[in-house]
Amino acid sequence: MKSIRRKGHAVTIDTVAAHAGVSPMTVSRVVNGLSTVREATRERVLRAVEELGYRPNLAASSLAAAQNTCIALIYTNPSSAYLRELLVGALSGTSRAAAQLVIANWDTLKADALRDAARLLAKSVAGVILPPPLCESKPVVTEFVRAGIPVVSIASGQFSREISCVRIDDFQASREMTAYLIAQGHARIGYIKGNPDQTASAHRFKGFQEALAEAGLPQDGDLVQQGYFTYRSGLEAAEKLLTLDRRPTAIFASNDDMAAAVVSVAHRRGLGVPRDLSVVGFDNTSAATTVWPELTTIQQPVASMADTAIDILLRTIRRQEKGAPATVNHVMPHALITRDSVAPPRRA
Repeated sequence: MKSIRRKGHAVTIDTVAAHAGVSPMTVSRVVNGLSTVREATRERVLRAVEELGYRPNLAASSLAAAQNTCIALIYTNPSSAYLRELLVGALSGTSRAAAQLVIANWDTLKADALRDAARLLAKSVAGVILPPPLCESKPVVTEFVRAGIPVVSIASGQFSREISCVRIDDFQASREMTAYLIAQGHARIGYIKGNPDQTASAHRFKGFQEALAEAGLPQDGDLVQQGYFTYRSGLEAAEKLLTLDRRPTAIFASNDDMAAAVVSVAHRRGLGVPRDLSVVGFDNTSAATTVWPELTTIQQPVASMADTAIDILLRTIRRQEKGAPATVNHVMPHALITRDSVAPPRRA
């Protein structure tokens, strides 16, 4: 039978999977000779391999052990936009490596229940991905480390020698955003903090304070409100900031969900964005582009971070099997994304 592969188009495992109507993981099991695939499915995959002229990438053979590797992504993050980016990256990483991904929501679990859940999960997975805020939960991390399960945290503000970490420089990113607002002429800038239980929140606030100090601007406590990385907390903080006798000319919310809430409150109060109020966020999730005007924000490559975390975790698992485990502190680049939510302040 002739191959139907087209010149110039690389045939990947995903191409074969789509042609055969199966998952990439199933294709991987077939080409690696595993017996856990039904005969009819095996024949369908092999027929697709032949028709497409697929040739497995031998350079990727070091990942062959990943085909039976089960990785857990556990989340309690209330932001659906942030979770969406996490899942895109994690699914990309596990699909490429033919690993299995288990997704668990522990949002409703209390401290003791979290510890018990971690102890139970450690018996059935080879590695764990922990996004915030779970990545800084000492009881959860301790249970996995004690069980010898490799852990990679995403977006943690601190690096521990017990677990690996994929993050950005939150301090520098926040400092750059604040400096950008100052360069636009803003001197009275409101700030909405993130969840106090996450060290990244503290780093972002310190970056904000540092930029003010460098510009010689006073730090007014009335212009700082507590948020919790949720839309609702952003609404409440924005109401407090925009009812001040001398309201800010710009508000920096430490994530996009809260920044979107600020835009909503401003519109409800008859304020134009950015005519009367400039608004910026952090993360560059879908929330930044589903409001009008679209938000100027910090690009935290959440999907790429999750993908990288999967890669680090698989490498850690292989090193562990060889008796040489090591933790990694991987800092990824961020970027300031300018859109239409910022303008120079109006003259009085």
